Amino acid sequence: MNKQTIRGVATISFYAADHEAAKQWYTELLGMAPYFDVPGYAEFRIGDYQHELGIIDSRYAPPGATNGPAGAVLYWHTDDLKGTLDRLIALGATEYQPITERGHGFVTASVTDPFGNILGIMYNPHYLNILESKTAAAAGS
Repeated sequence: MNKQTIRGVATISFYAADHEAAKQWYTELLGMAPYFDVPGYAEFRIGDYQHELGIIDSRYAPPGATNGPAGAVLYWHTDDLKGTLDRLIALGATEYQPITERGHGFVTASVTDPFGNILGIMYNPHYLNILESKTAAAAGS
């Protein structure tokens, strides 16, 4: 069996100084409570592949971690980019990058959540193609 070095997103971790407020904010955004919740850590399972989003009390951040936007942006697929961006802003996020056409049907935007984390959203035709092929394969088996 050929083992791949990187296979997919397992858990995305966001830090928040006000852990309780962050849990409530993401509960409101996602329309669900975390499935796992202990002092200092809460985790949500999101979307078609049940990707994990962990909200961690910033007391547990590694040394040297920033307390503002930095590093890579992970983009979550959404079928309604504008509506999702509008909802994020209505919930108190601030625009980090406006809606941007990337070509070939890919469109992105990002916000900074009220806790300083960058949350990327995008319309991604590749995501939909993969989801469709997996759904078709499951129906054929």
